[in-house]
Amino acid sequence: MSGPPSNYLIYDGECPFCSRFARLTKLRETVGELRLIDARERSPEVIAAKESGFVLDNGMLLLLNGQSYYGADCLNRLALLSSRSALFNQLTYALLRHRWVSTWAYPILRFGRSVALKLLGRKQLGY
Repeated sequence: MSGPPSNYLIYDGECPFCSRFARLTKLRETVGELRLIDARERSPEVIAAKESGFVLDNGMLLLLNGQSYYGADCLNRLALLSSRSALFNQLTYALLRHRWVSTWAYPILRFGRSVALKLLGRKQLGY
């Protein structure tokens, strides 16, 4: 009997950008089993991430084969792992496969998330 999949992505489920990105990358096509976890649900994985010092308001967290990828590194890894079967994934790969591009773009994307949450009347995670 096997336990739950050890690979997961924690993202803000109330952020329209985070939610779309998490669903559109089609990671299961390339990674296999991967759970998408809404950081607002306070699952054991979210609690463990917080206790490990990850600030989920500042970035998504990917745990893949025991390795953690956070923020810009997570974005870069997701681009590298995403399926190339759709235009969104092809563009994501073309733009974010380079770590320096992900590192440069991430603060801008994080700012966009903050603005979107504010405009939608949604609160930050607070952790």
